[in-house]
Amino acid sequence: MDQQGTPITPKNQNSKGMAITALVCGIVGLILYWFPFVPYPLAILAIVFGFIGLKQSKGMALTGIITGFLTFILKIWFWIDFVTYFS
Repeated sequence: MDQQGTPITPKNQNSKGMAITALVCGIVGLILYWFPFVPYPLAILAIVFGFIGLKQSKGMALTGIITGFLTFILKIWFWIDFVTYFS
């Protein structure tokens, strides 16, 4: 008896995992902007995963990079205002 099954297909090599991760980390970092130290690792991950994911999906990766840098800029601005207000 000859068995014929479905052919095995390789995994899709064009996954957008890193780009999606960069986008999510950047957005969550912006949302959690008001917490003292939570956004820093999220912004770093958004920037790193964004540069890695540029090969996969340019739009999502670029948005992750932009939101990561925007989180850093907003946090630096917050701390400058905080220090100047109380000094």
